[in-house]
Order: sequence, then C-alpha cells, then structure tokens
Amino acid sequence: MARTKDPAVHALRRDEFVDSAIRLMQERGWASTSIQEVIDDVGASKGAFYHYFGSKADLLDAVIDRITTVATDSIRPMVADPGLTSLDKLQGLFAGIARWKGERTDLMLAVVEAWEADDNAVVREKFRRSAVGLMAPMLADIIRQGRTEGRFEGLDPDEASHVLASYMLGANDAAVQLYTARRADAITFEAVERRFAAYWQGLERYLGLPAGSLVIVDPDVLRQWFG
Repeated sequence: MARTKDPAVHALRRDEFVDSAIRLMQERGWASTSIQEVIDDVGASKGAFYHYFGSKADLLDAVIDRITTVATDSIRPMVADPGLTSLDKLQGLFAGIARWKGERTDLMLAVVEAWEADDNAVVREKFRRSAVGLMAPMLADIIRQGRTEGRFEGLDPDEASHVLASYMLGANDAAVQLYTARRADAITFEAVERRFAAYWQGLERYLGLPAGSLVIVDPDVLRQWFG
C-alpha cells in the first residue's frame, strides 16, 4: 500500500528549502546560490529537493510567491480597517508595499538580480498572474468603498481592480528598469521622480480623482532606492 503523505509535513519540508533559498540569496545573490548549497543548508538529499522542485527556476518561483504573499498579507489589516477612507487605503496599499520592500533591501536587491535574468521569463509571468490574483480582491473592495463615498464613479470594481493590479505590475517593472539605469548612472534621480509622477497622474485620471489626490511614493523611500 502506498504511504499516505501528510500535507502539513509536506508543506513544512518544502518551506525549509524556500527559507534557505531566501537566506542564501540575500547573502550572495541568486546567481551565486546553487541548488547544492540550498540542499546542504537544509541538510537534505538531492532527491528530497527534486521531490518538491523540478529546477532552480521552480525554487525561484516559490521564493517570489512567498515574498509576494507575505508582502500582500502585511497590508490586509490596513485595507480592512473600517476607519480609513478609500483614498487612505489606496494610498496605504502602494505605500505599504513600498515600505515593506524598503525594510528588506538585501532581499529585494537579490530579487531584482534574478528578475532581470533572461532565463527567468517564465517566473516573471507566473509572478504577474499570482500578484493580480492576490491584489485584485483588495483593490475591488477599495473601489466598492470608494463608490459609496462618491468616488470612482463609473468604474466596475471587479474589472477595474484587475486594471489597477496590472497597472501596479507595470509600475513595478518600470521601477526595476529605473533602478538598473540609476546604478549604471544612465538616468538622473530627477528623471526617476518624473517617471513615477507620471504613473501616479495616470492612476488619478483613470480613477477620476483630482490631480494631487494621491501621494503614494514616500520621498525617503524613493531616494533610498534611486538616490
């Protein structure tokens, strides 16, 4: 008779590999972290690793999924707070994610390095689908609240939430490109500020908000990454 697999034990063991990968990539970068180093760090066999992951790209997929889930979960209490307006929540959603990343600089730099690699294109696409699935329900709730407050008129919450989630992903891709350009001294900090300002202006127009309604990027966080 085949042995019954305990889902909880299976998940915990898989998480050990993800925990190790996150720790090692912060220390030495993703490209310099090998599967064997992760296996040795966990104290497992190669067969155990390949039981959970088919490749290093699959492990990176799990790492990105973990980071995305934890970052998203960190802002759920704010989105659910009945004492905040829809604008407070929308602004807080963007700012909260930016702050979460800013508190984990080494990790996010390692993610940027992996993100830019051509052989991780599939991982990037999986991330986009996962991020939309996580963010869209919260954005839909914010838009519904906004409609009761007299904002976001004419927007369907469910459809608009997917547009906004895709917009956020576009801004994230732009941020990675701008970071790379700044490191190469190929763009000025002022140009970075203008690019982000253009994203927020476009967001305000889509939502039908007066100019200046959203101040999403903390200037200190922006300078931390691009200054």
